Amino acid sequence: MRTKTSFSFFSKITYSKKKPSPSIPKKGFDSSEIDLTIDNAAEIIEKWNTEYVSATKFYSLFCESKKEAKKFVKGVKDLQKAMDSLIRENPNSENLLRAQKLMQIAMKRLQSEFHQILAMNRARLDPETVSTYGEDVRHESRPAGDSIVEVEEVSKNSMKELKSIAECMIAAGYTKECVSTYKSFRKSIVDEGIHRLGVEKISSSKVKKMPCEVVEMKMRTWIDAVNVSMKTLFNGEKTLCDEVFEGSLSSLRESCFRDIAKEGALVLLGFPETVAVRDKKTPNPKKIFTLLDMYGAIADNLPAIESIFSFQSVSSVRSQALNSLNRLSDSILSHLVDFESEIRKDSLKMVVPGGGVHPMTISAMDHLTRLAEYSIPLGNIIKGSSSSAKTLLPKSYFNVSESNDGCHHGSEVRVRFAWMILVLLCKIDGKAEMYKEDFSLQYLFLANNLQHVASRAERSTTLKQLLGEEWIERHFEKVRQFVRSYERLAWDPLASMCPKTVEMSPEEAKMQLEKFSECFESTCESQGTCVVPDPKLLEEMRSSIVGKLLPAYREFYNAHANSVMLAGTEGGWNVRYTPEDVAKYLSELFNGEGVLEKSCVSRTSFGLVRAPSRNASRRKKRSLSCRRF
Repeated sequence: MRTKTSFSFFSKITYSKKKPSPSIPKKGFDSSEIDLTIDNAAEIIEKWNTEYVSATKFYSLFCESKKEAKKFVKGVKDLQKAMDSLIRENPNSENLLRAQKLMQIAMKRLQSEFHQILAMNRARLDPETVSTYGEDVRHESRPAGDSIVEVEEVSKNSMKELKSIAECMIAAGYTKECVSTYKSFRKSIVDEGIHRLGVEKISSSKVKKMPCEVVEMKMRTWIDAVNVSMKTLFNGEKTLCDEVFEGSLSSLRESCFRDIAKEGALVLLGFPETVAVRDKKTPNPKKIFTLLDMYGAIADNLPAIESIFSFQSVSSVRSQALNSLNRLSDSILSHLVDFESEIRKDSLKMVVPGGGVHPMTISAMDHLTRLAEYSIPLGNIIKGSSSSAKTLLPKSYFNVSESNDGCHHGSEVRVRFAWMILVLLCKIDGKAEMYKEDFSLQYLFLANNLQHVASRAERSTTLKQLLGEEWIERHFEKVRQFVRSYERLAWDPLASMCPKTVEMSPEEAKMQLEKFSECFESTCESQGTCVVPDPKLLEEMRSSIVGKLLPAYREFYNAHANSVMLAGTEGGWNVRYTPEDVAKYLSELFNGEGVLEKSCVSRTSFGLVRAPSRNASRRKKRSLSCRRF
C-alpha cells in the first residue's frame, strides 16, 4: 500500500526497478499503446471532472450510469498500469506528468462519489440492514417482504460500489483520503445511533443529583440500547467496514473500525459504572432488579462484544465491559446486604391486629420471590464473591448434602436465599414479643407469618427450586407446631371445661353447661378478633378446634338435654348454646370480626389467658435470637 505524496511523481520514480505489471510486458514496450491508454482514460475522467459540474447540484456518476461508472473505474485502473510502466521505463516522460494530473482529477471525483454513495444510501446502509447481510430472512407478508428484499439488494449494490471505489483509490495511493472520508461519515452514524438510543456520557456526581425515577428510566433505556447496539449498530458497522475494505490489509480494517466505533462503545459500556454507585443515605432496594437486568444485558452480549471488538486496538472496549460487569456485581452484592440490614433495622412498633401477617413479611417475600427469578446471574455473582452465608447458617439447616442439591445454580445462591429468609424470620420472632397481653397471639402471629413465607416459597417455581421441597416442608411443619402452641394456650382451657358424659343430676348438668357457656363466650371474645389470612391454614385450624370441642360437647348435650331447662330461669344462667350453635360460631373463627352476636363478659376466669407476671416476663424476655425458628 502506497500513500499519497504532494504530487505522487518523484516517489514513484523510486519504484523504477519494481517488477512490471503482468498486463503490460516489460519487453516490447509500445509507447503508442501507453498514449492510447492515457487518452482513453482522459476522455472518461475529464468528462466527469468535478470542476465542470454545477456547483449547486452534484451529478453522481454511479447514480447516473452504472455503465459509465464501470468505464470510469476501468479507465483509472488502466491509467495506473500505464503510470507504473512509465515510471519503470521512462520516468521523465511528459506523459507521466499528464497521467499524474489525470489521476488527481480521478481521485477527487472518486472521493466525491464515495461520500455521495455513503450519504445517499444512509438509510439503506444502516447497521440493522447491513448486520443481516447474507442471512436468509423469511417474511410473512409478501409485499412487505419484497420491499425489504429490495432494500437489502440496494444495500448490497451500494457496498459493492463503495468497495470498488475503495480498491481503486487505495491502489492509486490515496488510502488516506478514502479512509478519512469513510471514517468521518460512518463515525457520525455510530455517534448519532448511540444518542438516538438514549445513551449519553454522564458523570457520577450528576447521577447523584438526579431523582431516582430519572436514573431508573435511564438504566432501563440503556438495557434496550446495549442489546440493539451489539446486535445491529456495532455488528453492522463492522460488517460494512469488512465488506468495503475486504481487499485491503487487516490493519487498515482494524484501524478504520476502531476510529469509528471505539468512542461510542466506551460511552455505552461505561454507563453502568456510573449509575451502579450505591446511595448509602437513601438506599433503594428495588434498584437491585434494574442492576441485575443491566448485568444480564452485558453478560448476554459479552460473546458478541468479544467477537466484534476482537482487535487488540479495541481491547479497552472489552476491558470496559468486564469492569462494568464487576462494578454491577459489587453493587448488587451491596444491595443484598442492604436488604438484610433494612430488615434488621426495622423499628416499626405496629402490632398487627389479630396476629395477622406483618407488612414487612409481605414486602420482604415479594422482594425475595422476584429476586429468585434472577437466580442464574445471582449464582454467578455470589459464586465470584468472597463473602458467603454458609458460615452463618447452622450446619444442619439443610439436611441434604451439596452433592445432592437439586438446585442446578449451585449451593451458594441457595444458602444466600435461605439466610435472607432466616433474617426475616428472626425479625418476625422479635416482633411477636409485642403481643404482651395474650401470649397465645404470639404463636398465631408466628404461624401466620411463617405460613406466608412457606406458601410464597412453594408457589414460586424458582424459589421452590432454590430452597428445595424439604426446606418448604420443614417450615410448614414449624407452622403446625406454632398452631398447636396457639391452640394449647387459647383453646385447651376451654376444652378442659367441656362436660364429661357421666351420671349427674339435672342441677349438676345445668351448672356444668353454664360453666362451659361462660368459658366459651370468654374464649370467643378474646379470640374473636384473631385472623388467619391463608385459606388452607384457616380451614385446618377451624377443623382442629372443632375436633377438640364439638364431639364431647355434643355427646354431653344429647345425654342431658331432657333433664336441663333450656329456656332459662329468672336470676340464673341459661344454657345458651346447642352443638349446632357451637359449630356455627367455631366455623366463623379467624375472620377478624368476632363470632358472637353480642359481647358477654364472663364472671369467672375460665378460659382467660393472662399475661405473664412481671417476673415471668423478665425471665422470658430475650434478644433477637430467633430461638423459635
